[in-house]
Amino acid sequence: MSSVVRKKIMSHPLLDVRHLSIEFPTKKKVVPAVLDVSFNLTAGETLGIVGESGSGKSVTSLAVIGLLPSTAKVTGEILFHNPNTLNANPVNLLALPTNQRRIYWGGLISMVFQEPLTSLNPVYTCGEQVVEAILLHHQVSRKDAYRRAIALFDEVKLPDARGMMNRYPHQLSGGQQQRVMIAIALSGNPAILIADEPTTALDVTIQATILQLLRELRDARGMSILFITHDMGVIAEIADRVVVMYQGQAVETASIYHLFANPQHPYTQGLLNCRPRPDKQLKRLPTVSDFMDVTTNAEGEIEIRAKTHSLEQRNLLLAEVSDGEVKNRYQNLQQQQPLLTVRHLTKEFPVRTGFLSKKTGFKAVDDVSFEVYPGETLGLVGESGCGKTTLSRCLLRLIEPTSGEIIFDGDSVLELDAKTLRRLRRYMQIVFQNPYGSLDARQSIGNALMEPMEIHRLGDSPQERRQKAINLLERVGLDGSAINRMPHEFSGGQRQRICIARTLACEPRFIVCDESVSALDVSVQAQVLNLLKDLQQDFGLTYIFISHDLSVVKFVSDRIMVMNQGRIEEIGTADAIYNNPQRDYTRQLIAAIPDSNLQDIQARQLRRSIEI
Repeated sequence: MSSVVRKKIMSHPLLDVRHLSIEFPTKKKVVPAVLDVSFNLTAGETLGIVGESGSGKSVTSLAVIGLLPSTAKVTGEILFHNPNTLNANPVNLLALPTNQRRIYWGGLISMVFQEPLTSLNPVYTCGEQVVEAILLHHQVSRKDAYRRAIALFDEVKLPDARGMMNRYPHQLSGGQQQRVMIAIALSGNPAILIADEPTTALDVTIQATILQLLRELRDARGMSILFITHDMGVIAEIADRVVVMYQGQAVETASIYHLFANPQHPYTQGLLNCRPRPDKQLKRLPTVSDFMDVTTNAEGEIEIRAKTHSLEQRNLLLAEVSDGEVKNRYQNLQQQQPLLTVRHLTKEFPVRTGFLSKKTGFKAVDDVSFEVYPGETLGLVGESGCGKTTLSRCLLRLIEPTSGEIIFDGDSVLELDAKTLRRLRRYMQIVFQNPYGSLDARQSIGNALMEPMEIHRLGDSPQERRQKAINLLERVGLDGSAINRMPHEFSGGQRQRICIARTLACEPRFIVCDESVSALDVSVQAQVLNLLKDLQQDFGLTYIFISHDLSVVKFVSDRIMVMNQGRIEEIGTADAIYNNPQRDYTRQLIAAIPDSNLQDIQARQLRRSIEI
């Protein structure tokens, strides 16, 4: 396609959303999800929609592709201009007759969802699922559909495309599963691809490859992308323009460069500032509440007021840790006796490659040795499958290591009997990734907090334990009245705070945080990371903080340990690992961190304008 033709197409509005409002009626009241939202998407453009959970971004995308439940009340217009008939009148997607829906929904407009494994059918091969999608949208033979499916697998850069046709979803990695979903979405030759948090569940390196793939597909096909995420770093990598949504409203729309260079709305300012930046070591992460106040007026409408900061207040809000402070803290930590010592730890899982073949050993953790000092945070990073979660469970003997030695405060953990180990576990705790899965849905928050106190005989009476539970809830930023509520009544960030309070109920000395913030919105993530730092200072806690996100790990850690294929690649201070990595694998992790530097954003947009 020539640059002249492409510029002409790109100037044409492909999708025009006008005054879209969506409500969901319930037994008690009508819940508004989207409030009078308008935006447009031009051909070949990537429009980002960003916001936290509950902002209405995903509901908006579901309205565009026609996947809202029948109970939803939708007003406004969603006009689609067919790129194949530029002079024809636009189609209002909200008023499509039944016999035309397949042409537009799933055909000219397709979607890639957040969790690929839940979107793929586990009983059909990946090839069968792509072939089915092709037959649905094109009048071709099954043989031709099979050939087209292989071509699509090649286009999305799946290795051994022909072999992938016969593999089932569970046999693929997360990144490969998402590539299959993209292939299915491309089967109808869409003009618009809606990508709803397509990289949230992926490692940072796989995320980078998926973003690159989407950019290449967009440019090669002249396709438009509606990209939905809560991560401002990701949106900086891929979007041309951005719509920022907050509680159902579009509060700001701007080009990607102007949004990052001069954000106008306080909510946008909060989102941009609350994500950890690896090139800066802040004392605390700013949160959205640092930039705005939200109130509800007498009519029930939300009112947002920007907070004004003096130069002194702003400097305090964005205060950085000095090199001298970092050096002194590191020296003080190293002068102590290690709280945890791990020597030559190995965990091997038996694997049978065939029905009659012999079992072989797969080493998930392979001869790992390190030390953790009292009051230290050791960050543990690596891609999925590198062994970091298996290592953490071995440390707590949630799974039994194959060999090696674990010394905690002078005790050999692997030599303890069950009774002694149970007493020791009071001091060695873990916070898991999924807070909802960590809490009993049938147990009140109060009982969840008091149960570990009863097990370890902490507190002289039920009244004393209850009061301690209330104090812990208040300490993690929740109201004490939450003690009588159930887990489903809380947001994801609040549930993670409850899990942290439950961990603190045992009065531990050492806590493993296993991807404990990866499922949270970026502003909630900032609150939880600040909380973990405060608790460490107040209670003298020692952490192993596990994540695949190096920018998050760098903010919270004193030292960082990089794992790959069960082994330690390198270990050192957070600054040394980031600024002077010694191994290629570490350099790849750092290079994959989404880049929101203004100069780099400007350079990307300049290249984009030249290509167009």
